[in-house]
Amino acid sequence: MSTPPLWPQPDGTPVSCTEKLQMLAENHDELAQMMRDVFEDAVLMGVDAQAMRRILTALVEGLESPLR
Repeated sequence: MSTPPLWPQPDGTPVSCTEKLQMLAENHDELAQMMRDVFEDAVLMGVDAQAMRRILTALVEGLESPLR
């Protein structure tokens, strides 16, 4: 899972701040590794791979924006 080539802001323009881009890349890498670990553990414990993908997708879809 490679880091996205750009991180779009709400108006569509990409984030350009070097420090923000570095943090976003680090967060992406950490989350990707954690998701791989969680997925592999679940499948090795007998959870259906497609079901686990749906479970992880539902987690993401359930996230609420901190900006209200």
